[in-house]
Amino acid sequence: MNIIQQIAIIAPPLLFALTIHEYSHGYVASRLGDPTAKAMGRLTLNPLKHLDPLGVLAFIIMKIGWAKPIPVDPRYFKNPLKDMLWVALAGPAANLMTAVASSLFAQLLAAFAAFIPKAALLPLFQMAAASIWINIIFAIFNLLPIPPLDGSKVLMGLLPPRYAASFARIEPFGFIILLALFYTGILQKVLLPIISFAEKIIAG
Repeated sequence: MNIIQQIAIIAPPLLFALTIHEYSHGYVASRLGDPTAKAMGRLTLNPLKHLDPLGVLAFIIMKIGWAKPIPVDPRYFKNPLKDMLWVALAGPAANLMTAVASSLFAQLLAAFAAFIPKAALLPLFQMAAASIWINIIFAIFNLLPIPPLDGSKVLMGLLPPRYAASFARIEPFGFIILLALFYTGILQKVLLPIISFAEKIIAG
């Protein structure tokens, strides 16, 4: 498979994974009373509204990426720390549900393979497989408790307010921490077994 074919297979599930992740953050925030994402035109399934060029480049190079963070203003929430926990969980949860849906789609393709033109069957199956893999990576990577990833906000929602405030102070250094963990190989050693395990469960 050449590079153009690879991009054609990976691009649709990648764009959808990024979009559904950020849209889910905005949707839950909106339901909890925050109108910021909607007011800024980010409560949409248009992928162009959510793309972060650096995050896409990181995915191409490191196989770990991100989208442009959805704007959330916790001041609208009744319980900012706890409500941010649910907003943070929404993105990874949406990715996991998309991975499960992609697995079901792949099984349907296999079941009805005899009725699908061969020219379409393989690309569709490859897209479904890529969608499973990409969405699992996004879900698990974003659950890491390192600012500004979703897992850090989940952790802050579980910690007592005093400790949550102290933990939040490391956010300016989060990207440096992630790069250090990646280039030392620690990130891969921690994530790859979890990703492989999740993929076996979801993809069967």
